[in-house]
Amino acid sequence: MSRAAVFLDRDGVLNIEAGYIHNVEDLHLIPGIAQAVRQLNDRGLFCCLVSNQSGPARGYYPASHVDALHDRLCHLLQQEAGARLDALYYCPYLSHPEGGTDPQYTRYSTWRKPNTGMFVAAAWEHDLDISQSFMVGDKATDIDMAHNAGCVGILVQTGFGQQVLSGDYQHETQPDYIAKDLADAAQWILEQTSHAV
Repeated sequence: MSRAAVFLDRDGVLNIEAGYIHNVEDLHLIPGIAQAVRQLNDRGLFCCLVSNQSGPARGYYPASHVDALHDRLCHLLQQEAGARLDALYYCPYLSHPEGGTDPQYTRYSTWRKPNTGMFVAAAWEHDLDISQSFMVGDKATDIDMAHNAGCVGILVQTGFGQQVLSGDYQHETQPDYIAKDLADAAQWILEQTSHAV
């Protein structure tokens, strides 16, 4: 039996949006976020990070640095609320026209949002039902990715969320729900899934 997942963008959703984070210790959780993830964990929802991380393609830092950032992210979630991410996926690739320079990572990828490759990989490896799942992000591309895959797209107003809603960032999008932050999104998800159980 495939299960529902909550897919989570990273920057601006879990941690404070800080551009390209060059120092691992500069990654900080948004207040209240660890508790929100823990609530999703406790309901038995599969929590999965899906994030565009083009730093390696742009030559800013190696992929090992992204892994180190994710180690810190997971440590902070655990430390603050005993919360966990069940799986982590990210796309280090970027095409040359979009700004990719490192030959190892400069290419078109089906994993880069709004493409659905990370969803497909997660669903395949962890037996997830995308049609019953939720995507929480702060960018229009997160909502586009959700709708491209046939799942529910939730836009949080942290990170770039408010700029997306005001039309000052990326492009217009139609989220299924607009949340103040991940804590608000988690409450809404728990309400939706309580009807389904």
